[in-house]
Amino acid sequence: MKHTGFILFIFLFICSAQSQPIRFAHVTDIHIGSSTSVEDLELTINDINAQEEIDFVVLSGDITEFGSDEELREARELIDQLNKPWYIVPGNHDSKWSESGNNSFVRIFGYEEFSFEKNGYRFIGTASGPNMRMAPGLVPREQIVFLDSVLTNLSDPDQPVIFVNHYPLDESLSNWHTIIDLLKTGNIQATLLGHGHQNKLFHFEGIPGIMGRSNLRAKADTGGYNLVTIARDTLFYAERAPGGKTRPNWCEVPLKNHHFARDTTRWPRPDYTVNKQFPNVKTVWEIQDSSDIGTAISSSGHIAVYANTKGEVVALDQTSGGKMWSFQTSGKIYSTPAIAKNRVVCASTDQSIYCLNLKDGKLHWAFPTGKAIVASPVIEKNSVYIGSSEGIFRSIDLPSGKLNWEFAEVKNFVETRPLVYGELVYFGSWGNTFYALNKNTGQLAWTREKYSNRMLSPAAAWPVAANGKIFIVAPDRHMTAFDAKTGAEIWDSGQYTCRESIGISADGELVYIKNMNEGNVDAFCTNANEQKLAWECKADLGYEIAPSPITEAGNLVFVPTSSGMVYAIDKTTHSVSWKYKVSNALVNYILPVENRKVLVSVLDGKVVCLQY
Repeated sequence: MKHTGFILFIFLFICSAQSQPIRFAHVTDIHIGSSTSVEDLELTINDINAQEEIDFVVLSGDITEFGSDEELREARELIDQLNKPWYIVPGNHDSKWSESGNNSFVRIFGYEEFSFEKNGYRFIGTASGPNMRMAPGLVPREQIVFLDSVLTNLSDPDQPVIFVNHYPLDESLSNWHTIIDLLKTGNIQATLLGHGHQNKLFHFEGIPGIMGRSNLRAKADTGGYNLVTIARDTLFYAERAPGGKTRPNWCEVPLKNHHFARDTTRWPRPDYTVNKQFPNVKTVWEIQDSSDIGTAISSSGHIAVYANTKGEVVALDQTSGGKMWSFQTSGKIYSTPAIAKNRVVCASTDQSIYCLNLKDGKLHWAFPTGKAIVASPVIEKNSVYIGSSEGIFRSIDLPSGKLNWEFAEVKNFVETRPLVYGELVYFGSWGNTFYALNKNTGQLAWTREKYSNRMLSPAAAWPVAANGKIFIVAPDRHMTAFDAKTGAEIWDSGQYTCRESIGISADGELVYIKNMNEGNVDAFCTNANEQKLAWECKADLGYEIAPSPITEAGNLVFVPTSSGMVYAIDKTTHSVSWKYKVSNALVNYILPVENRKVLVSVLDGKVVCLQY
């Protein structure tokens, strides 16, 4: 009887707590760094501070415009002026263009996920990526572990849960199904989000989703946010303009236990049946890393090397996929390892460049820098070439780790892998600029500055070269050819929409792109002084934004996508030879290796070996 009485007491206590109204502000898509963002946020903060009945504030992502350290610090200083508790998660603008490799958000705000209880409700928030890579959102594996842990360890498994994430729980989030399935193990009652800059009500497989308007004023006189009330088992949303009146409720969502665990509905999930259409392609081996992978994969002999967001450089046996060794750094890694002369060079966001022994992963040398590095190195002869987030590009001696030279006039940060061609080394930065430096001295040969917005910078694509020309693609959806020696623009064309994915044929005669909108794969002649189409494959890629390089082996061109699909295009027939879905997330890289195999690294932490 005592046990029964205690359970009844807990039940009555929870019911009593849930009967108390909750009132909070939902502020989202602040975009500090854009034109009116600071003033818009200051007005909102002053307005919230003047309302005693507000219990707390939820900020659901896109806190900054560019994810820079400066913007994050300014945002923190402003948000600290709130006189109420606040809870924050990052959005894609905070993570895609992060010069710190997504370390500074945690350093400046203290966390990138949260869990707290208010009047019987459990509020859980997670980060959502995509981290450093232009792709649909992706809740990182570490965040999935966090969410699972919170839900598993609730003192009452029936405690009502409100989930906060920047993205909708739909196909704009690569692993939406994983998050929904996890949430449905608990008493999920609603999810709050941003991203779309408008007030909108969704239903994600029965879970109500409420998108809040951006705090930016856009074309209005002031910005705005939402006042949210939970009362009488209902969630009420009302928009408010700072210093003005609160508008009538624009949505009222009943909160209840949907008992999703009993739901037998077959909701749409990623479809892998396409793989059955190409029985000549098979998975030789596949591994699932415990962390996300934001790098391409490199190989030498029987050893393949990649790096992950746990800060590890990992070597695999190329034949079996078995782990040979790993080297731990103290920061997330988005730098693709370079291999030469039995050495592996890779940079970390812990502000160091590492040189490791290819056979056993032992450290040869470490080169310290002043900021995180998200750029990838390239090795030519005895020199390592790599950019950083300090506004510096370096040449480092491979055997010793000593500095050869540095160029300290780079605008904003470097993300790309540079190209060494002839006597020059080429790279772009997120400062609207493309650079050509003398590879021996670091002296500036030429630059190209033609981009009006830093987000249109030629910074993510790996440049390619042939026939005395440098070829790049950029988020302005243009493909450009330069004279390699002088930087003179030979042609610049937006006729074939593209973004940041480019490749070159082994013989240097063709340069490849994929269309962003039309879904085609195009090959252009490198010896022409105009954008001359050699052939086009109607590949039906769909809307395609993956910035990953295009590769080639034999008669096949390998095309990565943001949906986890690998395409192989026949260079002779200009048609799809085969396609194979390895995941539902961004394909980082497709590396052709011997015996008609490719190694594929995927943003969600998969590495797959396919044989065709």
